[in-house]
Amino acid sequence: MKSFPIFVCSAMVFSSLAMAAKAPTYTKDVAPILYNRCLECHRPGEAGPMAFRTYQETRPWAKAIKQAVMTHNMPPWYADTTIDHFKNDRHLSAQEVATITQWVDAGAPEGKASELPKLPEFTEGWVIGKPDLVLTMPKEFKIPASGVVQYQYFTIDPGFTEDAWIQAAEVRPSQRAQVHHILVFAQDGSAPDGKRKRSPRGGEQFSDMLIGYAPGVPSLTWDADTAFLVKAGSTFLLQVHYTTNGKEAIDKSVVGLKIRKDKPKYRAICGSATQFRLDIPPGEPNYEAKAAYTFREDTTLLDLTPHMHLRGKAFKYVLTYPDGRSEVLLDVPHYDFNWQLAYVLAEPRTVPAGSRMDVTAWYDNSANNKYNPDPTQTVHWGDQTFNEMMIGFFNYKIPVDRPDPPKAERPTRGAAQ
Repeated sequence: MKSFPIFVCSAMVFSSLAMAAKAPTYTKDVAPILYNRCLECHRPGEAGPMAFRTYQETRPWAKAIKQAVMTHNMPPWYADTTIDHFKNDRHLSAQEVATITQWVDAGAPEGKASELPKLPEFTEGWVIGKPDLVLTMPKEFKIPASGVVQYQYFTIDPGFTEDAWIQAAEVRPSQRAQVHHILVFAQDGSAPDGKRKRSPRGGEQFSDMLIGYAPGVPSLTWDADTAFLVKAGSTFLLQVHYTTNGKEAIDKSVVGLKIRKDKPKYRAICGSATQFRLDIPPGEPNYEAKAAYTFREDTTLLDLTPHMHLRGKAFKYVLTYPDGRSEVLLDVPHYDFNWQLAYVLAEPRTVPAGSRMDVTAWYDNSANNKYNPDPTQTVHWGDQTFNEMMIGFFNYKIPVDRPDPPKAERPTRGAAQ
């Protein structure tokens, strides 16, 4: 057998040692990325199926982490990052992806304990921190193993004898796998019958919606100068959509609230551009639907949340100002039903009265869509996930002493464009 000269073997050993010495380590290089981008979900009791708090917890998942970040499946973030910047941007930079990849390729070394950053502090069971008030569904709901479950509604009286200003809210279903969404509405006790219509349709918008829970959006925290008004005597209405997965389960979801003691400078309002008229042909790979919302007063736009179901493909928001100038605020080229994210603008937009929000959604009803329940069916608007929806949610703020916003224009109900 032919042998290598000693100096060649020595060079190879020294080269390997040099590469190992330069390789990223968990404590110095990888932990800061995981703590900043991943730990919110990847800790006990949260949505992530495994925890990344320590090297011992993380090391067994090293190859899976590399695969997830290289394919951009994790952390979930679907906005075109060249369009706008968002305060809650989760996507990893090219350098962060390279660091994790090099760490795994080097054998996922631990590094020096002295270089490990301080573990972020979380309140167990809550993203927003310890709530001032926890609202619990008045009764348990038994989710069947199979079949279609109609929307369920639960009313909770918080006992507010005076106006309350909500600084943060978080929805925590006890059965995440079977809860498609939970919408939390504040029902003004001064309304004629003290009750809100259970399904917002027609001209009625979502101005009384405090928070909408869906996978990827469990909580909402307003800026220090902004809060959501819940008037004295109001009750909360929870609209809960359950989906079956072959297993029976018992759900008793909760809502946590942080309540400020003083009156804020601004009041938060939820709005939407909605298209109810959907007529998606069988096998259609790129069906397009449009909707619009016109702002009747000067406002400040805060965030954007697209909503579609299993055939949702892409979504875009465009804001047109009264002078004719247009701006793309959000472009989601690859919508993922499993992660319905809220995109919080890094720089809130001042929106003059008369501005128009145009939203466009695209759907894939073809057999190429692996999530498609049945590509042979024509699909219309409907509550269930095998139906479709098209809602461009957004939150904005107005001065706190301004009267309630005027009713929005009736959403477009003509044929989808």
